[in-house]
Amino acid sequence: MGELIHPQKTIEILQKYKFRFQKKFGQNFLIDAHVMEKIMASAAVTKEETVLEIGPGIGTMTQFLCEYAGHVAAVEIDRSLIPILQETLSAYQNVTVINEDILKMDIRQFVEEQNAGRPIKVVANLPYYITTPILMGLFESHVPLHSVTVMVQKEVAERMKAGPGSKDYGALSLAVQYYAKPRIIANVPANCFMPRPSVGSAVICLECHKNPPVQVKDEQQMFAMIRASFQQRRKTLANGLDHFPGITLSKEQIREKIRMLGLPADIRGEMLSLEQFAALSDAIAIK
Repeated sequence: MGELIHPQKTIEILQKYKFRFQKKFGQNFLIDAHVMEKIMASAAVTKEETVLEIGPGIGTMTQFLCEYAGHVAAVEIDRSLIPILQETLSAYQNVTVINEDILKMDIRQFVEEQNAGRPIKVVANLPYYITTPILMGLFESHVPLHSVTVMVQKEVAERMKAGPGSKDYGALSLAVQYYAKPRIIANVPANCFMPRPSVGSAVICLECHKNPPVQVKDEQQMFAMIRASFQQRRKTLANGLDHFPGITLSKEQIREKIRMLGLPADIRGEMLSLEQFAALSDAIAIK
C-alpha cells in the first residue's frame, strides 16, 4: 500500500509520463510516510464512509484512502494527471477520479447523488493558493460533512485556530470556528514534499459542528459585518461598520449598539468573539 509515498517511486512515475509541475495549480506532492500516517490517523476513515479528496496529484494519498474508505471521489483539475491516476489507482475498485475544477463543482449535489446526502469526510493536500475559497465553498454551501482533514499553509492553519485579540485572529478564524472545531495535527517541513514549497505547512483537522456554536438571525449578514470589521484592523469596530452597506445607523448609534453589548464603544473588531459578533449582527438588523 502507498508505494508512491517513497520519493523514488514518485520520481519514476513522473518521468514515465514526462510530467511537468504547473505552478498555477500549486502542485507539491507529499513524500513522507510519517506525515501520511498522521493524516490517516486524524481523519479516521472507515469502510462505511465516502471521502472527497481534492487535488489527488499522482494518487499518493488516494492509495491510502482507498485502503481505508468505502469509496473515494478524487477531484483533479490537471488533465495531464488523469492518465497517471488511471495507472496508480488501477488496483482499486472503490475510487472515482473526476477531472473538474473543485471551485466550479456543485459539491452538495454531488454528495446527494453519490452518498444519498449522508455526511462525507474531506481529506486533501490542498493547493495553497485556493485553500480559503475551497473551505468556505464547502462550508457556505452546507455540504454535509463529518470532518475536513487537510494540509494547508502553516500560517493559514494558525489563523483558522486563532482566538480574539491575537495577531492571527480574523475573518477566516471566525468563519471556520462557526462551522467546525479546528485542531492542528502536525507542522510539516518543506522537505516532505516534491517539489519543496517555499512556505511552511501544517495538517489541520476541522471537526464539523452538527449545529453552529452560536445562533444568529442572518448568517450572511453576520459574516459580511465580520469582513467589514477586519478590512482595516487598526480602525475601531464602529468606524469599520460606519460605511457598511445597508446600515442606516449613524456612527454614534452604532457605538450605542456596541455599548449595549457591554463592550467599550471604541473597541476594535479583533477583540470580539464569535458570540459577540452574532449578538451585534442581531442588534443591527439590516432590512
